[in-house]
Amino acid sequence: MSPETTAPPSPRTRDAPFADALLALGRRRDDIVVLSADLSRYTDVLPFAQAFPDRFFQCGMAEANMIGIAGGLAKRGLLPIAVTYGVFATRRAYDQVAMALCTGPSRAIVVAFLPGITTPFRATHQAIDDLALMRALPGMTVIDPLDATELAGALDAAAAHDGTVYLRGLRGAVREHVEPDGFAFELGAVRTLLDGGDVGVIGTGLGTEWALEASERLAQRGVHASVLHVPTLKPVDQAAIAAFCARFEVVTTVENHTTIGGLASVVAEALARTGAATRVEAAGVPDVWAPAGSLDHIKRELGLDPDALATRLEENR
Repeated sequence: MSPETTAPPSPRTRDAPFADALLALGRRRDDIVVLSADLSRYTDVLPFAQAFPDRFFQCGMAEANMIGIAGGLAKRGLLPIAVTYGVFATRRAYDQVAMALCTGPSRAIVVAFLPGITTPFRATHQAIDDLALMRALPGMTVIDPLDATELAGALDAAAAHDGTVYLRGLRGAVREHVEPDGFAFELGAVRTLLDGGDVGVIGTGLGTEWALEASERLAQRGVHASVLHVPTLKPVDQAAIAAFCARFEVVTTVENHTTIGGLASVVAEALARTGAATRVEAAGVPDVWAPAGSLDHIKRELGLDPDALATRLEENR
């Protein structure tokens, strides 16, 4: 039995961390321009629009056009931040993202809210395949932050990056697992959040939060999990992932996304490249459209609630 680990403290929440981070970024850099697809109030960009009306562009419900405008602004030397829901930024505007933002020299940040199953609606709004789509684009950086602190840090890192970034957004009151003091987000880096040693779990975005919740349940059963957090899905530290996996016969990936093309694929690719023999079990949205309803309801239906996930992790030991 591994040494007992301390359960993580209950997370705090921070109101509108993206809005605060965007305002701070806009005050520091006058090349920042923000574009919205008629969702200013629902994607926390309204404070920026009010503070910098000359640097805000309301494009209406026309995401493809918005991305094309962002590409033009980028070619004029500005850094556009295009903000909408994830399903519209990817499925609806995928060709424009590829052509306007990923060919030739270009810089932009696409911020995508309502990631994965964090919407009460079904396929029309569930961005359950966005990470897979964005990972497939040449040169695209893909980030799925865990909490308020990481979201703010990831926005700053994206703005400093020389290239186009896809960043999943978290709106409203967002949990805060990471201590903000002294934290610096690093593209591609992974972090061990728990190191219990009995069970190996790898998460990204809200999937990491779900893994931590399940780990608390496991600790009550005397089983102690190691949790690796992978906030950047591209690029990623494959050696660090492989080193973590090498400690276990089986690791379970947990993601707010389809199990095809997202985190599970990232981990499998890292193991294949390094020759590690660890088996990967994938927890997330299976090869179906997820049901509609509250997040708690959808998680229960998919076996991603803390109790069901804890049982699955224990069975995968």
